[in-house]
Amino acid sequence: MSSNPRIPTVDLRPWLSGDPEARRAIARTVDEALQTAGFLLVTGHGVDPALRTRIREAARAFFTLPVPAKQAYEVKVGGRGWLGPGAEANGYSEGTQTPPDLKESLTFATHEPFDDPAVNAEWYAPNVWPSEVPELQPLCEEYLALMGELEKRLLSLLGEALGLEPDFFSRHMSHPTYGFNINWYPGTEVIGDPAPGQFRIGPHTDFGTVTILDRQAGKGGLQVYTDEGGWEDAPYDPEAFTINIGDLMARWTGDRWHSGRHRVLPPPADEPSEELMSLVYFGECTPGTIVESVPPPVGRVTYPPIDSHVHLRAQLDSITVE
Repeated sequence: MSSNPRIPTVDLRPWLSGDPEARRAIARTVDEALQTAGFLLVTGHGVDPALRTRIREAARAFFTLPVPAKQAYEVKVGGRGWLGPGAEANGYSEGTQTPPDLKESLTFATHEPFDDPAVNAEWYAPNVWPSEVPELQPLCEEYLALMGELEKRLLSLLGEALGLEPDFFSRHMSHPTYGFNINWYPGTEVIGDPAPGQFRIGPHTDFGTVTILDRQAGKGGLQVYTDEGGWEDAPYDPEAFTINIGDLMARWTGDRWHSGRHRVLPPPADEPSEELMSLVYFGECTPGTIVESVPPPVGRVTYPPIDSHVHLRAQLDSITVE
């Protein structure tokens, strides 16, 4: 277990129990943390660690298949299926022409179609589950149901942390276009030696509301950037989820809260065989949500209203390696 004074650990159990003083203290902690790093660790979430382990085992069985087998599921960024090596460069979103990210991903998204045909055409498609690992689908569907519940609890906490009504954010999540990535970070025997400036995931901020990350500790792991500390290793607790807010949430709060800037280091030179896997749930809004900045004195900057999904599509397009 590791710690970082700018990234606190929040136990959700006192928050959910309803004790007023405990809830106020947690809300203050959350507000302060999101004004600095944009990251939290969250415990007391009730998600069984064994479920996460089983997902990793099933996903690894897919990632270690021969490349031709995986290519049957190949998609571009924003699709549902396999993102192979070289498909994505997250540093592009900051305008940095980095080499492609050193990872592979299985990507999934909202499982329910929309009523509007235009929305459906852009944001819905059936999830593609690899037939080679049939156990992956039920495990992920169980996990995603839990992530949806946890996201709503977190968004209620965020609303109250701003002194707003508890459903200020969560009421816009009735039918979100959430995303879910299983990111595999193999060692150099799979990917070769990193190029200069190449990362497992290049420096970036996430695009949406909240990201719920289940990660593994490693030397080539997650780092978080703050103005005060620069790049620092993210704190790690095997029981906790790592939570960060994205660009849309920062804009929504009028830049009171900072979108958490982060990167994943390349495989370490002294442990080239290190292999990590992350489960990443990206929270999004219901399509058509118009995001207006919370006004001062809570917000700091008033941005023009923006359609949440026009923003999201532009960001997804920006990180695609052509």
